Amino acid sequence: MPGRGDGGAWGEVTSTSNCTDYQARRLQVRFKDDQGAIHYVHLLNGTAIAVSRAIVAILENFQQEDGSITILQLCSRTWGWIESPGRADSMSVSGLLTDFYELTMMQGYFTTGNDPVVSFDMFYRTQPFTNGYTIFAGLEDALEGIQSMSFSADDLAFLRSTGRFTEGFLSYLQDYSFSGSVYAMDEGTIVFPGEPLIRIEAPLIEAQLIESFLLNTINFQSLIATKTSRVYHASGEGTILEFGLRRAQGRDGAQSASRAAFIGGASSTSNTLAAKELSIPVSGTMAHSWVMAFPSELESFRKFAEIYPDHCILLIDTYNTLGSGITNAITVGLELKESGRSIGVRIDSGDLSYLSREVRQRLDAAGLEDAIIAVSNDLNEEIIMALVADGVPIDSWGVGTHLVTGGAQSSMNGVYKLAAAMGSTGVMEPTMKVSNNYEKTTNPGVKQVYRFFDKDHNALGDLIALSDEQIITGKDYTLYHPMIDNDFYSIKALPTTRSDLCSPASCSTEEGLKSDSLS
Repeated sequence: MPGRGDGGAWGEVTSTSNCTDYQARRLQVRFKDDQGAIHYVHLLNGTAIAVSRAIVAILENFQQEDGSITILQLCSRTWGWIESPGRADSMSVSGLLTDFYELTMMQGYFTTGNDPVVSFDMFYRTQPFTNGYTIFAGLEDALEGIQSMSFSADDLAFLRSTGRFTEGFLSYLQDYSFSGSVYAMDEGTIVFPGEPLIRIEAPLIEAQLIESFLLNTINFQSLIATKTSRVYHASGEGTILEFGLRRAQGRDGAQSASRAAFIGGASSTSNTLAAKELSIPVSGTMAHSWVMAFPSELESFRKFAEIYPDHCILLIDTYNTLGSGITNAITVGLELKESGRSIGVRIDSGDLSYLSREVRQRLDAAGLEDAIIAVSNDLNEEIIMALVADGVPIDSWGVGTHLVTGGAQSSMNGVYKLAAAMGSTGVMEPTMKVSNNYEKTTNPGVKQVYRFFDKDHNALGDLIALSDEQIITGKDYTLYHPMIDNDFYSIKALPTTRSDLCSPASCSTEEGLKSDSLS
């Protein structure tokens, strides 16, 4: 699968890496730039992605003069619009997908000539679900939208009809395109409150316009990815089938949720369009209507097995799970077994602990030990964790409503705040919001985040620093917990590998302790 890198050189896939607890599924593509240097691009969901105008992620290794520290740069500045061959309709975002006050502020900046280069941080304040971590997601969609955002003639006509905007400003919007730089963590990275997930450096007008769209994209997908991760771990890292299309908040919510759920740990989706566009494995069994549409339950099972002998999951709770349901499933299972195939059964109601045990016992007694048991029925992580703790013989979990909506928590409190602006001397000057609520006071300056690891590569903590600060080998760093008063601890930076998980700047240390710059 080819990928196109900046400079027009074509490359090839060199390796793939599976989904882990810490990073999303991704594909690695190698290519050469115009100077012949070799770069690597990490692509999401196994889809080759053409990169236009800039490199999304670059992997470079080099030694310091003393050979003691290796710099591993995982990301470079993220400018370009990512085009995925797997998605026929590349995202095109109207500039009107923003809060109205963004446009009124933009016109104010335009009219007064106040349009310096600025730095905005996108971060969140508290963990969703009272969780211990969040999974960062939504970056690819955010980049596509930022790069493609524009104003059509109809958009401009609507703004003109409000009577709020001058022809000079509307003329500016007619030619609008984002020219700034985006710095971000990798999708799938575990992140924490207060640290910048994305940094935008752009002229003030441009940086202001994208705020609402960026928060809308990152907040929702990070929420759903985190929810899925909770479900995945509650299942004992089992097989999670995302079944949420019919319960999601609209078409776009369904697509975004399927994408984020896959990043968070779902094995497949029932959303066929998401499977096509995002290269996510698709899955599905049958509904109760299939069983009810035939003269008998046994005939419905036999017809399904005849059509799909290699993907035969039978829904056994339409009439009587432990009566006709499992009995007819065993009959069809034994018939398929003669051709070397196996069945699965799905239970969608009732006491899943009791029913799964009884069904497992019946299947095994009939010689169908390789038959799998899938369950659904309005599951969430608490229910799944209780079932797993009870030792249930369940092989896969179909989760819908609570997965794609966030369940008890419907949103994530990500915010987008001005951190620095170019001064008259050409130097970025820090800016700071001071609030009546101390938790809303912002950290000033252009920032990076460094992650420290112990010698076994277990993460110890994240350090928010200014972008021009360096992690010095051998130095003791005193960190405090940003959400807990008077909670301090010390970490020593030892000679190790330094790697960057975000675009464009990256640093990290390895060997004794490793710090990853996540600016």
